Amino acid sequence: AGSMAGMTAVICTYPLDMVRVRLAFQVKGEHTYTGIIHAFKMIYAKEGGFLGFYRGLMPTILGMAPYAGVSFFTFGTLKSVGLSHAPTLLGRPSTDNPNVLVLKTHINLLCGGVAGAIAQTISYPFDVTRRRMQLGTVLPEFEKCLTMWETMKYVYGHHGIRKGLYRGLSLNYIRCVPSQAVAFTTYELMKQFFHL
Repeated sequence: AGSMAGMTAVICTYPLDMVRVRLAFQVKGEHTYTGIIHAFKMIYAKEGGFLGFYRGLMPTILGMAPYAGVSFFTFGTLKSVGLSHAPTLLGRPSTDNPNVLVLKTHINLLCGGVAGAIAQTISYPFDVTRRRMQLGTVLPEFEKCLTMWETMKYVYGHHGIRKGLYRGLSLNYIRCVPSQAVAFTTYELMKQFFHL
């Protein structure tokens, strides 16, 4: 149910993300769009109506599953291995049940950050593909990147892995790792608070 709700939210808000990316990409003095409403009108008129707002949706949806799955799996694995091998060093009694061990807060943050970094590394090529597809007609290679696979092949063929499919990953770690660390720590604290 959570994944369906997530996909529905993405589908509903995707056109806004598309317009945001287009506006952010504009170079000063070379504006294709004068504002949000103009961008919506131009994309609708020149890029196939409503379908024009959903370029790059497929890599977005395909990237969601590995990101969520890998991050939760990695966090769960780190937590169970850590508590079983070094319970006194890494763990403490849960606030809602002293007989249950949970990770210390700083260890929780570390495990959450690692989980986020690994998940981001696996799903990042989908993110690069999405952004490139969203830019659409703004890019000169537009005709060569009409589908997800064409876009991935183009990026890999022209720029390789490090400077293509993983371009900007290090900056993404700076944004993603702390947020995932806080998210997993909050998740664990809420589980204790609500006795789950």
